Amino acid sequence: MNEQVRRLQEALRRAHYVAEEGLATVLHLAQRLARPLLLEGPAGVGKTALAKALADVRAVSLVRLQCYEGLDASQALYDWDYPKQLLTARTAFAEGHVDEAALYSERFLIERPLLRALREKPAPVLLIDEVDRADEEFEALLLEFLSEFQITIPELGTFRAEEPPVVILTSNRTRDLSDALRRRCLYLWLDYPSMEQEAAIISLHVPRIAPELAKQIARGVRRLRKLSLLKPPGMAESIDFARALTELGAEQLDEGVVRRTLGCLLKTQEDIDLVRERGLELLWNA
Repeated sequence: MNEQVRRLQEALRRAHYVAEEGLATVLHLAQRLARPLLLEGPAGVGKTALAKALADVRAVSLVRLQCYEGLDASQALYDWDYPKQLLTARTAFAEGHVDEAALYSERFLIERPLLRALREKPAPVLLIDEVDRADEEFEALLLEFLSEFQITIPELGTFRAEEPPVVILTSNRTRDLSDALRRRCLYLWLDYPSMEQEAAIISLHVPRIAPELAKQIARGVRRLRKLSLLKPPGMAESIDFARALTELGAEQLDEGVVRRTLGCLLKTQEDIDLVRERGLELLWNA
């Protein structure tokens, strides 16, 4: 393994993120090549958590743009503080001097996540989260940003990053992303971890957990994900479940403790009913 990749793995682990070699390698390359990294995979596998851990490793801030349907430039790039502009214009008018150009100066500029990521020093980690939830029109807006790392504001000129941010885009693949966006990114499909890796992640986040209990949880959660659940448990639910069991002093899974804590793992009544119907022992029986 490349020594730099190994050091990145160790640094991420200190930030409570367990990254296998392939993920650490593509993350290292994204930083060295100054290319955005597109992470796709099911919800709850640690895509967002990776961006947070990387910001910790680099000792920089995390700038997050949460995508949703209808997201536009004024919410992602920049906007103007219209109430402040109006108040200033009224005051200037009352005093007999109105300078329209001054109303579009930086004092009235509201930085949204993309502009803030360009201007912040040191360069932050920019997380464009769940990009598949945004419209195709927003994707087109992203293309120029990711190609040039610059934003043009007609009233003020062009803002270009002296040092580009590290960009991580995540997608749960609720819709297909454009080829143009994919071409601008390095790519990795991030799936649920192996049972051994999940047990290691649980132990990292819940240091007081009994080792055998961590393995039981990892094994049981993998079985649950094979069921037709509305909301299969992700890593966050596994960790919450482990914390709850540890708080109750449990050292192994049994029907009593699982019945009381199942709501930490499953988040809909339909899923809870399905697991109870299949038998709670599904979580711990081989």
